[in-house]
Amino acid sequence: MNPWAVYDLLLDHAAATDDVAEEVVMGLVWTLCRGGRGTGLAMTPAAAPRTLPWPGTLSGRPLAQLAAWLRDWDPHAASVGLAAVNAVINTQDNPLLARARPLDKPLDRGAPGNLAVFAHFLPQLAGRRVVVIGRYPGLDVLARELDLTVLERQPGPGDLPDPACEYLLPAADWVFLTASSLANKTFPRLAELARGATTVLMGPGTPWLAELAAFGIDYLAGVQVTDPGQLRRTVAEGGGTRLFEGGVQYRLASLTDVSSPT
Repeated sequence: MNPWAVYDLLLDHAAATDDVAEEVVMGLVWTLCRGGRGTGLAMTPAAAPRTLPWPGTLSGRPLAQLAAWLRDWDPHAASVGLAAVNAVINTQDNPLLARARPLDKPLDRGAPGNLAVFAHFLPQLAGRRVVVIGRYPGLDVLARELDLTVLERQPGPGDLPDPACEYLLPAADWVFLTASSLANKTFPRLAELARGATTVLMGPGTPWLAELAAFGIDYLAGVQVTDPGQLRRTVAEGGGTRLFEGGVQYRLASLTDVSSPT
């Protein structure tokens, strides 16, 4: 499949609006783009230069123009692009988001709210080969119960580096794929390698699009904005997993049967 196909899909949707960006906030962990009908998120790249070429110029630009940055190879521009795409797609009237099932915080296991997706699927993961793309804070709370491997661009203790995907994903039973892979351009290859697995595209940067099933995605685990003001403050003040303590809620939708969100 053409590796740009998923980007063409996302940008075709983003081009269907005349809305402008009312605000763009690039926090330490999350980038936020607010349009007239929705708020979009993307993960901010870990290492930022001291100067970027656009501060003070993004608000008021057409969302479709900013969304086109998703194809850019500059990681910060691509993050703004994904947030703009999500500001167009992830609106309150999105039918897939409306049908998606809210996920409870995994409080019974002492895990933070960002792990709600893993906690939900935990009974199905026992005895299965599980690969997680991206290191999720607190994941070790659940990982000790599973045959789980984490692939990370900047691997920490116990993680494996990116190239391990070529060896592990074809043999995996379950793959949890961070939506940041859309911005950093690893999504097309990772999704292709994971075709034989049950694949969950997850994170606040997930676009609520049923058409992602064509790329081998079985579930979307994204967020619904529950408190725009709190979300904006958390992003601006450097929040990471604190995002899930009032600004957004994880929701889950199956793409194998879009009539049923679970």
